[in-house]
This record gives sequence, C-alpha cells and structure tokens, in this order.
Amino acid sequence: MLIRFGLALLWLLHFLPLSVLAALGRGLGLVLYALGRERRNVALTNLRLCFPHWTEEERRKVARRHVQAVARSFVERGILWWSSLERIQRLIRVEGREHVDAMHGQPMIWLAPHFVGLDMGGTRLITEWAGCSMYSRQKDPVVDRVLLRGRTRFITPRLFSRQDGIRPLVRAIREGLPFYYLPDQDLGPRESIFVPFFGVPAATITGLSRLARLAGAVVVPVVTRQLPGGDGYVTTFYPHWRGFPSGDDEADARRMNAFIEQRVLEMPEQYWWLHKRFKTRPPGETRPY
Repeated sequence: MLIRFGLALLWLLHFLPLSVLAALGRGLGLVLYALGRERRNVALTNLRLCFPHWTEEERRKVARRHVQAVARSFVERGILWWSSLERIQRLIRVEGREHVDAMHGQPMIWLAPHFVGLDMGGTRLITEWAGCSMYSRQKDPVVDRVLLRGRTRFITPRLFSRQDGIRPLVRAIREGLPFYYLPDQDLGPRESIFVPFFGVPAATITGLSRLARLAGAVVVPVVTRQLPGGDGYVTTFYPHWRGFPSGDDEADARRMNAFIEQRVLEMPEQYWWLHKRFKTRPPGETRPY
C-alpha cells in the first residue's frame, strides 16, 4: 500500500514545473541525510577513502549535496514515466551526438557510469535511438509494470536479465543495438579484478572489455549531469575509445576507472557514493563499512 501511495504521489508531482520538483527534492534530501545514518556513513566512508586530502567538513558537504541530488532525481522520476515526449526531450538535452554519428553502422557499447542522472539519460536516449540494456524484475508487480512501461514508452529497447546469459546480449549488439552498460559497481569477487579507483583497490568487473571483444564493439562513454534548479539535465557523449579493448583486461579496467574519476572530479556530488564501492577487499584487508 505504501509503495502504491508513493507511485500515486510521483504521478501527481510530475505535473509540477521542474524548478519546483528540484526544490522539493533538495528539501527531501536534507531530511534523508539527517535521518539516514547508515547510508550517510557509507557515503562519508567512500569520500574519506577517495579524497583523504579533503577536510571532514568538505566531505560532509559533498555527501549532503549528493543525497539531495539523489532525492531530487527520485522526485523527478515521474517525468520519465508519465510526461510527454516533448517535455522529456526539452528537459534532458543531448550533447556530443556527433560521437555516435561517427560510429554509425558499428556495434556500440555506451558506457554509462553511476551518476545520479543515469535513468534520466537512459530514458532520453530511447526517445531517439533503439538500444538494449539490462533489466531486473521488481518484486512488487505494480512497481515492475510502472518501471517497465517507463523504459519502453517510446522506442522499445531490448531488455535482458542476468539470467539470459551473455550470448543474446552479444547478438543484439552485433545487430546494431547500442548497449547502455553500467559496469562500475562492486558486484563481488566473481569476474572482478582489483584496480585503483582514486588510489584505492576496487573490485572492478572486466565485462566492458570482454563484451567489446566478443561483439566487436566500440565503446562510447555517455554521462548525464543534473543541472541546477529548472535547467534539467544534459546527457553527453564522449569520443569513442581508440585501441579498446587492448587485450589486457587489467589495463582496460584501469582505463575505465580513470575515465570515471575524471568525470567525478567535475561533479563530485553526483557520483553514486551511497553504494558500498569498496565492500569487496583484497585478501587480508578488512571491509571499511
């Protein structure tokens, strides 16, 4: 019942101007930051590990702004699920599309790191491009229907679950469907190697280079930035990575993490610090959380 009430509230909120939704989201974020001790500590731990040269006050300021950005992205989620195509395209701009056009006709992987605008960017892209991505079925059938409809409203993407295996995904990429790929979280020791993320060994999956190799795909990074107030979001494509995959999975994973680090430094409050990025540790190291 509570989930259904929340969905109904999001439906009502999506009629409001983005500037109002942004203010509501930031206010909600302040409340969640104050009350959510466990996740607040996760974010602060991540920031201490990645930015040991910052003061504690600087880290708390970024963590607080991060929770506000996350809450804002949630409050604004109704726009993706129920607003018109025209409104979505107006509020979420696309830049760097020449980098996609330059690779036209080639299999592509869109590397999409975990920034708060991730879902906004994903929905915006399927208003113009057919593609494919991963989908995890939700336990609540109502939530599952809402999410699935929200992700298939315009140009229907081809969605895969982890249970489908890698072969159907590789086949879809080879057929010309760009894969919106999110490989930058700690998924445990399986198929992961330890490479630095801001100088800290981080369990990093090698799926990006493996998929690129199997599908013969180029990697085109794409990052969505949340803009202040009513300015919306901007989804930016970057030039494709030359010489990728290199044949060295560790070097490729390092390259991916280094690219993400550069984007984090541009907007540190928008990376997904609430995730336990360093929960898997090398042998002998204790978990920091």
